[in-house]
Amino acid sequence: MARRCDPVHQDTACVLPAGAPRYLRPVVTGAGGSATLAWLAEVPPAAAQDCYILAGCDEIVALVDGAGILVLGGERIPVRAGHCWLIPAGRDRCFENSSAVEPARLVGFWPGAPDLAAAGYRASAGGAAGPADRGRAVVIHEDAVPAERMDAGAGWSISDFRLPLGRHNGSATTLFRARFLPGAIHRKHRHEDCEEIYYVIAGEGLAGAGASRGPVRAGHFHHIPAGTEHWLVNRDGAAPVEVVGVYVGAGGVDETGYVYTGDVGAADLDPA
Repeated sequence: MARRCDPVHQDTACVLPAGAPRYLRPVVTGAGGSATLAWLAEVPPAAAQDCYILAGCDEIVALVDGAGILVLGGERIPVRAGHCWLIPAGRDRCFENSSAVEPARLVGFWPGAPDLAAAGYRASAGGAAGPADRGRAVVIHEDAVPAERMDAGAGWSISDFRLPLGRHNGSATTLFRARFLPGAIHRKHRHEDCEEIYYVIAGEGLAGAGASRGPVRAGHFHHIPAGTEHWLVNRDGAAPVEVVGVYVGAGGVDETGYVYTGDVGAADLDPA
């Protein structure tokens, strides 16, 4: 039987062992069949994550709500909602919420590492500069990259699709931000050469992946294994659906093995 690919809500996050960074909650992990761990962190006002290093993988993070300070090896970088960053393996990092009243929400991915052990996680005291041969970190705001001009005839009916991270700035995994206005649809397709994981930042939609079909809403993570047909529709008449996600191990859409497989029909949209 084909494996079901149901969305998983952030409220079902795994419990991390003692010593893991505060506020970081894994949601997609190897236990669910993913080769990449995806996590959510909700950092309270005026609070900070614990500092840590990943020796076994890079880290990709998107700040989806709030503002703060990204601390990288002693460098303090102001960030706000919409900022994304790539931190190479071996670099020390932590995040501080600079607001005294608003929480900060971060979504992160550990490409190719399904758990803490594979990621080579270890706590750190902060302030350590990473080895030069580990590469440079990238910090970029989604507004700094143009919207992609995708082929609607190949199923790309997305209202706004941006690639803050990819091979264009040194990332072996692509980070995308997508916005679906009411009625927008990403038609049936698959990525033969990479797994995809996305997080719903806001809105409600209907998504299909393999044998699974059902609603998605803010707080859902959706893991889609390589070669699995999937699609997403915004059926809300008023609000957009906003998502952030990764094509793991693919530096651009052209490296994902994208195959358009057809329209989403009435039977797909029937919730029964």
